[in-house]
Amino acid sequence: MGKEKTSRLIAQNKKAYHDYFIEETYQAGISLAGTEVKSLRLGKCSLKESFIRIENGSAFIYNMHISPYEQGNIFNKEPLRTRRLLLHKHEINKIAAAVTATGYTVVPLRVYFDHGLVKVDIGIAKGKKLYDKRQTIAKNDQRREAEKEFKIRNLTL
Repeated sequence: MGKEKTSRLIAQNKKAYHDYFIEETYQAGISLAGTEVKSLRLGKCSLKESFIRIENGSAFIYNMHISPYEQGNIFNKEPLRTRRLLLHKHEINKIAAAVTATGYTVVPLRVYFDHGLVKVDIGIAKGKKLYDKRQTIAKNDQRREAEKEFKIRNLTL
């Protein structure tokens, strides 16, 4: 009995890390229909342009695209429908308090399977300015160059 792989990535929101400073992250369940889960098992999900809102004490994710399941026929749901996130009440209150602070927003970071359940990592984020984005790009370029030099040095030895 070896170790089982506990989580499998479905979709990731790379743009969120480019556009925002992620202050805090939470793991949330998501309320889905059966055909949506089957479609997610095939990896048909996109987090582009998706966002999260807190309304009436509940968290909802908007514009998360889950493609219709091919064998789903009448049971398929609308791909861009609003889905409820499953969080504890104290987590929702904490997120709502952070969002009311100036400049903070809530963004989905990644969707994955965790022990057979679909989970969403959400982050409380603060928007980056243009110069912050430039600094991040420059830092990543420097890191890539350093890795390339290290690799070349190790190959010549």
